[in-house]
Order: sequence, then structure tokens, then C-alpha cells
Amino acid sequence: MKNWSELCEQALNLHPERRLDEILGPLPLDSMTLAALNDDRVFSVMTRRIFRAGLKHSLVDAKWPAFEQAFFGFNPEAVEEMSDEALEQLMHNPQLIRHFGKIKATRANAVLMTDLAREYGSVAGMIAQWPEDNIIGLWQLFKKRGKQLGGNSGAYFLRMLGKDTFILTDDVIVALKAQGVVDKKPTAQRDLEQVQEAFNQLREQSGRPLCQISRLLAHSIG
Repeated sequence: MKNWSELCEQALNLHPERRLDEILGPLPLDSMTLAALNDDRVFSVMTRRIFRAGLKHSLVDAKWPAFEQAFFGFNPEAVEEMSDEALEQLMHNPQLIRHFGKIKATRANAVLMTDLAREYGSVAGMIAQWPEDNIIGLWQLFKKRGKQLGGNSGAYFLRMLGKDTFILTDDVIVALKAQGVVDKKPTAQRDLEQVQEAFNQLREQSGRPLCQISRLLAHSIG
């Protein structure tokens, strides 16, 4: 695998009109800022990511004030107590995106939120303190214990929230293949661990966060 400097040179050669800082993009939130978020805001971002999947983001964002109202400001305890009938009633609300699977997932994820808050004190605090050198472990936690958080949804949720994470976009996967890290889309635990190790090595070399390494890899293939 090429080192950080070589990947920077490759990306800049492919994008001569761009500076390195433009390629790398913004930094994640620092741990203190992330930990200070209220869990209702974490829950709102999680749910927005789920509803964004497969839809134009601006469409979902325009409807989000109605979602905030329908789901009690994303108070996890209140959403956890919503009855089946209350969820079904939301399917008649034209201000919402009426996808019943995702609406049901919102209640299920409210249970996840309250469970994690009991276990860790706050979900935001747990996410903030989770080590980036095992970010795939945090993905797996949300995939196993939550709903509609498989695939890249967990990683996109964390990125939206401000937690440092890489994302396995198509371009990043092509770059990882080109560097000999994987030979196919990484889904098995062993492959994900190899990807995490590659990111950890580049992080150690560069001192850069995972999100910036992810963007550099994506730009390193064109």
C-alpha cells in the first residue's frame, strides 16, 4: 500500500485544479463538542440519515420540521412509548415521508437510544469516546442493535453527527482494491478489519482524521 505522501501526490496529480486542503475537506467535531450534544439531537440525526437513504436529501431535509413535531422532538423515551396505532396514523400525514418500515424503525431505534443511555450515561458521550481505531466496531453496534442502520448507513449517520469515521463509498473501495487492501467490497469481519488496519496506518503516518483519509483515497483514483 502507498504511504500518505504518495497518495497525496497521486490525488493532486489527478486533480491539479484543487489544493490538498480542498480535497481533504472539513475536520470532524472534537470529542468534547460531540459529547455535549443532547441525545435527542443524536436520535434526530440518526433518523434523518435513515430517511435520506435512497431519497434526495433536500426532500427529506425540507420535511424535517414535520418529523420533529411528529416524533416529539426525537425524545427517545416518548418515541419508545408510541403505540402501533400512533405509528400507523403517521402514514396519513402528508407532511412526512410515509415509509412504514422506516417509521417503525424509528420506534425501535428509540429503544436502542434509551438502552445505550442507561449503559453509557449518554449516547453522545459513548459515541464521542469510542476509539477511532476501531470505528468498525461502532458501525457493527448500530447495525446489530438498531434498525435500518446496516450497509453504509451507520457510517453516514456518524459522519453527519460529526464523529470521525471513514465511509466505504464506491470510490474508496476502488482505491482500497488498487492499494491491495481488499479484493472485493468488504463486508466480512476479516475484510473490515483489514480496511480498519489500513486506515489506522495512514492515520498514524499523517496525523489526519479518518474522514480526511477517506476523502483522499476517493480522490486518489480519479
